[in-house]
Amino acid sequence: MELKTARFTLLLDPNKKAAFEQLCARQDRTPSQVVRQLIRDYMAQHGVSYVGSGAVTNTPAPDSDTAPTKPPSTRSPQPSVRKASTRKKA
Repeated sequence: MELKTARFTLLLDPNKKAAFEQLCARQDRTPSQVVRQLIRDYMAQHGVSYVGSGAVTNTPAPDSDTAPTKPPSTRSPQPSVRKASTRKKA
């Protein structure tokens, strides 16, 4: 199963869209499910293959729980300096 999705917009006759949605509902499927299956079938029919975004690869994925680490800084930290107040006290 793919982990990422991309939007695919298509324009069609409103009556055709309504009929398609009704057919999908009778089959207890969403229009998106049906269109994804049609695309997979069409690609297979024409010998086109792809690697889905959820495919397991041999390279380990980075640990998503940890933030990327930065190399240690070679600069020494600057001491914090408190600015003297310029307001006059009453």
